[in-house]
Amino acid sequence: MGKPPVLFQSKLLCFSLLYLFTSLFLALYTSLSPTKCLLRSSPFDPLQSPLFSYPPSYGEHKYALPTARPACSSPVLFSDYSKAVEEIRDLCANSSWSSPSTLPPPPPLRYKKGRDDNFGGAFSARERFSYFDHSNDGVEVPCGFFKEFPISMDDREAMEKCGGVVVASAIFNDHDKIRQPRGLGSQTLASVCFFMFVDNATARVLENHNLIPRNSGASRKIGAWRIVEVAGERLYENPAMNGVIPKHLVHRLFPNSKFSVWIDAKLQMVVDPVLLVHSLLVREGTDMAVSRHPYYVHTMEEAMATARWQKWRDVDSLKKQMETYCENGLQPWSHNKLPYSSDVPDSALILRRHTPTTNLFSCLLFNELDAFNPRDQLAFAYVRDLMSPKPKLNMFDVEVFEQVVLEYRHNLKRGGAASSAGGAGGMRRTKRAGSPELSGNGSFGGGCQKYLEEMWG
Repeated sequence: MGKPPVLFQSKLLCFSLLYLFTSLFLALYTSLSPTKCLLRSSPFDPLQSPLFSYPPSYGEHKYALPTARPACSSPVLFSDYSKAVEEIRDLCANSSWSSPSTLPPPPPLRYKKGRDDNFGGAFSARERFSYFDHSNDGVEVPCGFFKEFPISMDDREAMEKCGGVVVASAIFNDHDKIRQPRGLGSQTLASVCFFMFVDNATARVLENHNLIPRNSGASRKIGAWRIVEVAGERLYENPAMNGVIPKHLVHRLFPNSKFSVWIDAKLQMVVDPVLLVHSLLVREGTDMAVSRHPYYVHTMEEAMATARWQKWRDVDSLKKQMETYCENGLQPWSHNKLPYSSDVPDSALILRRHTPTTNLFSCLLFNELDAFNPRDQLAFAYVRDLMSPKPKLNMFDVEVFEQVVLEYRHNLKRGGAASSAGGAGGMRRTKRAGSPELSGNGSFGGGCQKYLEEMWG
């Protein structure tokens, strides 16, 4: 019997080859596995080169947060980029796209007009809740703008000209960095509008880094983003409430747009917004898409965490808000609420079709934020469950969220504390966050006792 080839005489070499081929097989299997969150039918879409080079002093990539979810149970399949662009362009050009072809399009939402010292109109709970049942299309719905939204005429005209998909974000009180979207297809910048709203404090920082000209009359752009300076001191005292206006009233700021993507400034988009809109809205046949919260399912869980982690320090106001909702029909999440898979979204990324129902939801939600606080997760389920007609909502996996955006910490101020634009700064401290009243029996008083018993089983 002849000797085996020299190649196989070394056991170490044999084991090394076995390890190599096994690793290659596993890598190939993982790349083709359906448990991946993002699957692209055309991985060779033309991508834009980097959009902008920041000075090193700006530090736009500081404080990135790692993610640890490489797979998910409900992967998203992205269509071919060119087909997605073409289909969305056709939808935007067709004024009756939001209704089946056999039915006339629903009439647009009508908005209540007037003047008030408060941007939102300062409506009582009884008045706000009276608009939840919108069975009469002739009723005018309160939806902010009882004060002028203070921006330049040039910016206002540019916003009105945006007639397709708009991507919007905001930075108030220099709370975040401006980060450029990544992975944009070759036609996206020509067909999608990117608007970043900033206040005076943020604009001064951008000017100091020579990112925008000091002449406020000139058109200001940083990469993909058109910078819109808002005189925030003429709106709300709290910078976070000023950010709520473009976040939830984007359909009013961009009256001719058909789709919108809201992205918190702490996030960086790494998937083309055309693919996101097509996959999460158009193909799903939904009005709105938002990620489920990674940890909470019930509204009260988020309320307790809001107080415990000092996301809103006026605990008495939180208790009043939750008790108001409990006494007027808020229920903990259960399978009876399906297809809504959770009561708590991660609202840092919101995709919308600007239909009358979606616009109604945005208006009703904004009214609750104006009445209580800018923590939109607290009012989300209450508005969604009690309004009529109800929005078609796609609450996708948090693993998908972590694959389509990168998350960064907010700007750190001197002394190591984050900026107060999140809403806690300047609020009176009425009870210590994390006190027994917010973590044990009797939380939020008797008005929510039944809710808590059902939530805890």
